[in-house]
Amino acid sequence: MKPTRALPVGRKSEWRQAPAEERSDGGGEIPSSPNLKMKIIKEKISAAEFKKIAEETFGNMVKCVVDIENGIMAAGGELHSDEERLLLENGSKQQDLWGINLYPEKTAAGWIEFDSLINVRPSQGNRSRSVSDPEIKNKIMKIVNELVEK
Repeated sequence: MKPTRALPVGRKSEWRQAPAEERSDGGGEIPSSPNLKMKIIKEKISAAEFKKIAEETFGNMVKCVVDIENGIMAAGGELHSDEERLLLENGSKQQDLWGINLYPEKTAAGWIEFDSLINVRPSQGNRSRSVSDPEIKNKIMKIVNELVEK
C-alpha cells in the first residue's frame, strides 16, 4: 500500500494533493490521525476497560496525555497530539499536559513509559521526549494510579 502524500508546488510553503490515482485512499483530503475512540478519563476505570482501549489501538499499549493540573487524562488516540488537542479543546492548558504510554499487561512498576514528542518543551526546562522533572513524574503517576485500576 502506497503511503498518502502531498506533492510540493513551487515554494516550500505551498502543497497540493497527489493525484487520486497515486494516493492509497483514492483522493479527497489528506487524512489526519483517526479519532479512534478517544476519551477523557475523569473517574476511575476498570483494568478490563483499559485493556479494551489497548486492544482497540496498539494491542498492548495505550497512548495517554495527562493534565497534571486538573487530574484527568485522555486516552485512545493514535497520537499523543490528538489527545493533547482533545484536552486543549476541553479547557486544559498546554503547560499542564504530558504524554505517556501505558502498558496494561506490565507490572505496576513498569507499566508507565514517559515518552512523547509533546513533552519536548525547552521553555519549561524539558528538552527531551521524557519527563525530566521528578515532581511532574510523581504527579503523573499519582493521577494515572487514581484513574486506572491496576
